[in-house]
Amino acid sequence: MIFQKWINRRVEAYQSDLIRKYCDEVEAIYKKMRGWRHDYHNHIQALQASMALGKYDEVDAYLHQLNDDLTGVDTVIKTGRVMVDAILNGKLNIAAQNEIPVNVKAKLPDGTPVTDVDMCVIIGNLLDNAIEENEKLAPQERFIRVYIGRKNTQMYLAFTNAAGKKQKHKGRLFASAKGLNHGFGLARVEEIVKKYGGLFFADSEDGGFTAEILIPLARENQVNEFTE
Repeated sequence: MIFQKWINRRVEAYQSDLIRKYCDEVEAIYKKMRGWRHDYHNHIQALQASMALGKYDEVDAYLHQLNDDLTGVDTVIKTGRVMVDAILNGKLNIAAQNEIPVNVKAKLPDGTPVTDVDMCVIIGNLLDNAIEENEKLAPQERFIRVYIGRKNTQMYLAFTNAAGKKQKHKGRLFASAKGLNHGFGLARVEEIVKKYGGLFFADSEDGGFTAEILIPLARENQVNEFTE
């Protein structure tokens, strides 16, 4: 009983710290967006002045620069849930800052039973691990691939990232060189997936790491799929 209470406290503290960290990351993106909007009128005035002087090359260069800047703050991933979008885009921003190429295709299917908090814990843990593994490698070796969508009657998530040497198994998961808190991440993901009757697979090879998740969609959504 005492040990279970200790575990519950650890889980609660871990989730709270994780969500707080995500909120900080998202807030940093929103601050950047607000700063761009604040400067919007100044940009318009500068363009109008260049147009009035007939400096069309300057206008073209300025517009290209603004487009690059806006691309950096735009929410590029839209899964269908605001909180999940925020977490994904926050992590993508961190990956970009660390020169990690990311390929993402993400759309939560109708009938997804997982709560926003649990989705944030799953995605956050797996992307944190992926970013940390990439940071150990030379820039030209880095990559992260993410897929979230439907697979038959289940929600399917796949995370693949560059990594160093093959990791050693510890039970069904993997041993961590970063201590208890880091190793706790994959175990926490598996625990959440099991709560929804799903399956979690993780595989480590030299040069890469893959995590896959299957979670049944709501039964009503499964019936609709077969009748369409």
